[in-house]
Amino acid sequence: MPKDINDPNTILVDRYVAGWNATDAETRRDLVAGAWTETGRYLDPVMHGEGHDGIDAMLAGVQQQFPGFVLRRTSPVDSHNGQVRFAWELGPEGGQAPVAGIDIGVVSDDGRLQAITGFLDRVP
Repeated sequence: MPKDINDPNTILVDRYVAGWNATDAETRRDLVAGAWTETGRYLDPVMHGEGHDGIDAMLAGVQQQFPGFVLRRTSPVDSHNGQVRFAWELGPEGGQAPVAGIDIGVVSDDGRLQAITGFLDRVP
């Protein structure tokens, strides 16, 4: 899928995706801290989170609402000038994903995410 799995932006996005899927609270918090700046913010049409605590709480809430669902990146990471974009889907492991969209992000100077704006292409 990725053109270069060693690309820093691909590694960053894959860490971001791993945070969505980490059900262990400590692991999830570590992934959030590694992927996001302290003032990072996530926004899509149905939810938002700000800072490490807010983003962690948002991810935990999604896991509670959709137990057993995983987020999968479905496109290569496209990036330029401190911006990233990629497609994803959310669904049961190995099953049809009822939710899909794209995320567009801003990468800070320290290589972590400053912001993600999510767009939903498919919702139940």
